[in-house]
Amino acid sequence: MMKISRFGFYWLDTWVMANVIQLGTQDFCARFLNHKNDPCGRQYDQMTMAARSAPANIAEGNSRHSTSKETEMRLTDVARATLAELANDYMNWLLRHEQLPWSVHSPEYAQVAGTRLDRPSYQDDVLHQSSQHILNQKHHFDRWLLSDDSFVVANCMLVLCNRLIQMISKQIETQLSTFREEGGFTEALTAERLSHRTEKSSQEQAPLCPICGKPMIRRVAKKGINSGREFWSCSAYPQCNGTRNL
Repeated sequence: MMKISRFGFYWLDTWVMANVIQLGTQDFCARFLNHKNDPCGRQYDQMTMAARSAPANIAEGNSRHSTSKETEMRLTDVARATLAELANDYMNWLLRHEQLPWSVHSPEYAQVAGTRLDRPSYQDDVLHQSSQHILNQKHHFDRWLLSDDSFVVANCMLVLCNRLIQMISKQIETQLSTFREEGGFTEALTAERLSHRTEKSSQEQAPLCPICGKPMIRRVAKKGINSGREFWSCSAYPQCNGTRNL
């Protein structure tokens, strides 16, 4: 369920899981990356920034839900892309040490993939309670994330990244379905402007369209020899191109 409010994204499982991944990545980099295997600190920066990007873009995208569904979908997709980049970093860590990712048929994979998130239950202190909720969800995976074996941690993070990518894909499908039904912010403004023009034209006793019979509205020609002149245009434009001289 998607809550739409100032704190709407706090209720999203994708945002909660993204924060778990960010915390796990920060801990992984602090414990296992060093001057020997990451002398310039570039991998540390890339992994922690990719991990940060996921919850940040999910939050920003959800915050734009009421004003721009296009922006919401675009930012959510950016979160998905950065998670794919982060998952590749964990896979590379395993491969460079001659290790293979857990098989999907392995008990370890099944345990991590099958660990469910709790549903959030916030009251009047959303920031405090959502932070506690994130930590509680992270604790579900601590048996793997706190391991001294970097391969166990990397495998767990790889499963969580791919799991979140699937969750975000479903979220984008829902956003796209909503966009198809309701349109975006631009469409809403256009509909409001057209409704206002149609109402105004009815007060002016505007003629009916000679093609489809719908009320006509005043428009101003933007190009051609009649540029700048007013004319009657069908209110159903662009579906109908009916016009009359003013």
